[in-house]
Amino acid sequence: MQFCDFFDIDESWVFSEHFLSEKNPVFWLRDVNGAILDVTNETRDRRSGIPSGCHIGENVFIHESVTLPPICVIDGPAYIGEGTIVRPFAYVRGNVITGKKCLIGNSCELKNSILLDGVQVPHFNYVGDSVLGNLVHLGAGVILANLRLDHGEVTIHCDGERIPTAMRKVGAIIGDRSEIACNCVLNPGTVVPRHSRIFANGAYSRFA
Repeated sequence: MQFCDFFDIDESWVFSEHFLSEKNPVFWLRDVNGAILDVTNETRDRRSGIPSGCHIGENVFIHESVTLPPICVIDGPAYIGEGTIVRPFAYVRGNVITGKKCLIGNSCELKNSILLDGVQVPHFNYVGDSVLGNLVHLGAGVILANLRLDHGEVTIHCDGERIPTAMRKVGAIIGDRSEIACNCVLNPGTVVPRHSRIFANGAYSRFA
């Protein structure tokens, strides 16, 4: 299971040196915090024009082109990339990276996740401990669950391979240009190949 099977990533990506040496994208989740801290320490972020109703925590990089709503919470560390739109009541809980031109929608919650370019998380979504490829779109109410009911270790199943993670919290790995329809729940450790289409109102565990 290698990231190149799921994502097209340019080596000019600001986080390439932090993640691309690790081929399995599941294990990127262990390094999100440190990667953001490295980049935000080197990069001057936006501190003007922040709406008074937006709470922006420490170690948060917000590109100057980002559109912010009248009210939201972005706890650090976080990196909100160029051209991203954040809508009202979004809650970024920390350890979140967005690429260029992403959408974090109204009443959505994200934590410890990587969104590559053009990802849309638009309406009432939960994204926990997940990696979303370029141009992935989540329909309204989609939940990327990250914790097993028994709180045990999450194991990934991909191409007939069983991959222990040694992690209790792992959400989904979703390949480029996939569409997840409204009100789906992807169970912890779900792997979704590129260009997938997942029908509405279901709970899913394995695709790859």
